[in-house]
Amino acid sequence: MADLPASFRAYVVDKPADGAFSRGLRDVETTELPPGEVTVRVEWSSVNFKDGLAAREDGRVARSYPLIPGIDLAGEVVSSVDDAFPVGAKVIANGYEIGTARHGGYGELARIHADWAVPLPDGLTTRDAMAIGTAGFTAAMSVDALERAGVEPGSGPVLVTGAAGGVGSTAIAILAGRGHEVWAATGKPEEHDRLRDLGAAGFLTRDEVTAPGRPLDSARWAGAVDTVGSATLPYVLRTLRIGGAVASSGNASGADLATTVFPFILRGVSLLGMDSANLAIGPRRVLWSRLADDLLPRGIDDGITEVDLDTLEPALDAIVAGQARGRWVVRVGG
Repeated sequence: MADLPASFRAYVVDKPADGAFSRGLRDVETTELPPGEVTVRVEWSSVNFKDGLAAREDGRVARSYPLIPGIDLAGEVVSSVDDAFPVGAKVIANGYEIGTARHGGYGELARIHADWAVPLPDGLTTRDAMAIGTAGFTAAMSVDALERAGVEPGSGPVLVTGAAGGVGSTAIAILAGRGHEVWAATGKPEEHDRLRDLGAAGFLTRDEVTAPGRPLDSARWAGAVDTVGSATLPYVLRTLRIGGAVASSGNASGADLATTVFPFILRGVSLLGMDSANLAIGPRRVLWSRLADDLLPRGIDDGITEVDLDTLEPALDAIVAGQARGRWVVRVGG
């Protein structure tokens, strides 16, 4: 066991039972870290929609207080009781209870269970891993699910909704890199050039994918990655081709779903739910390895904004306000 500092800097949200909600930087005692076999000196984290909600009193994400948010982290092992993760090893961790029910990546130290840890794949730095982060991981999971469902390159165009966001833009990059014809749906026309550089072949406006339609409209898409939810998923379902599939991972526009059974019983489409937080560690490690290989997003640094713990808070507010452009990475230590 390595000697650890008595305290470390972290961005903390808190809501005592008899006090007001608060958030901000403070020193945290190392003894406040949760149980776990692996202690990590965090080098990089990232900003996700869930992190922004965790930093709000009304966000309904934080399940315990005080909490260090940050559902993603990457860094160096500084203490371990598991031979698979020796001191000095580089690791990634995302999902499970990290940053929601136990301290996450917005602190200089984090402690995780060994069966939540992913060895950093060859070819990625810890910063690269957080440029991918949970958003990129979810995008890769979505592409893998579509291809397993039979959406092959050349089988038809694939639509990505919420295309300017982290999951959407990374999904475009991965799909285009694998030879798919990708179309982007976004309400931000100023993002077209960036998305075209990532591989988007065409664009739909927000109005086109949120307007009411018939129970079934013209079959257009072989597959789709939907990151928005209630506003766009009905359109996607009613415009999928026979045997098409949509990987659903977001509810930024709401959690309700107004649709009919017709896409399922008349076109045999599949609605594939992407639960990246609870994916088992075996498939999780395989998918991270593929993110350094055949699922590596093109333009991994495109649209990246770098912040640190001192400048983190505006990014957390901005992502909840729908002002995300690409990805934010957070320099925690190093």
